Amino acid sequence: MDRSRAQHVVLLDDEGRAVGTHDKTTVHTLDTPLHLAFSSYVVRSDGAVLLTRRASSKTTWPGVLTNTCCGHPAPGEKLDDAVLRRIGEELGLHAESAELVLPHFRYRAVMDNGIVENEICPVYRVRVDEHATLDPDPAEVEETRWVSWREFSAGVRGGTIDVSPWCRTQVEQLTALADEPLGWPASPDDMLPPAARPADTR
Repeated sequence: MDRSRAQHVVLLDDEGRAVGTHDKTTVHTLDTPLHLAFSSYVVRSDGAVLLTRRASSKTTWPGVLTNTCCGHPAPGEKLDDAVLRRIGEELGLHAESAELVLPHFRYRAVMDNGIVENEICPVYRVRVDEHATLDPDPAEVEETRWVSWREFSAGVRGGTIDVSPWCRTQVEQLTALADEPLGWPASPDDMLPPAARPADTR
């Protein structure tokens, strides 16, 4: 991955079509433009889900508990490739594939200081075995923990577990798909927003 390319995000219109790029380090402001992102949930073969606490140095929602890994694909990078790349970079975790489970997820959230997240953010499940090892980057991840999905989702929906705003909404939508993460049905890539679809399905 060309590092200069990886430092830019893909800007979108309301229909999810690419309309340009922006420097990733300065895209999050009081008026953040809509852009392409992803969220992922790493799931072990025993059904446990990996949660992370965002590093306290992060621009948005520092120190907050959230899903396994979030990020932005570089211009021209396939979303599933970006998911696997960022899981490797942030967590030192090797995985073979990522499965699309929420192709249409979109959210906008505002921090107390006015900084905005504004993303079309498809959600992926990444399966690993029970022997998977982690080597988190402290600049990205402050804490990792494996949890029972049933207990976690019940706590999030019941208000006893505080998570990032995107994770809270994702938990509601994922729980509607199936009670356990290994049961979430995979979606085809042609359901992705136009900017993220393979070239032959756009």
